[in-house]
Amino acid sequence: MTEHIIPDASTLSGWRKSSYSGNESGSCVEVLDGHPSGVPVRDSKDPHGLALVFRCAVWDSFVEALKENCA
Repeated sequence: MTEHIIPDASTLSGWRKSSYSGNESGSCVEVLDGHPSGVPVRDSKDPHGLALVFRCAVWDSFVEALKENCA
């Protein structure tokens, strides 16, 4: 599996806070829907930092695991 890295995540628009991010200390994971290569993920505290792009199937598996283990 090859993940893709976007060096400056601020070049993309439409980021949304993940519903699994907490509200404490501003620690948030943001995701971007509709990207052609998969699901970009970034740290909201570093909007100009990198974003990792995961294949949709990998991201879906991750979200399902969260739902099962964090409910």
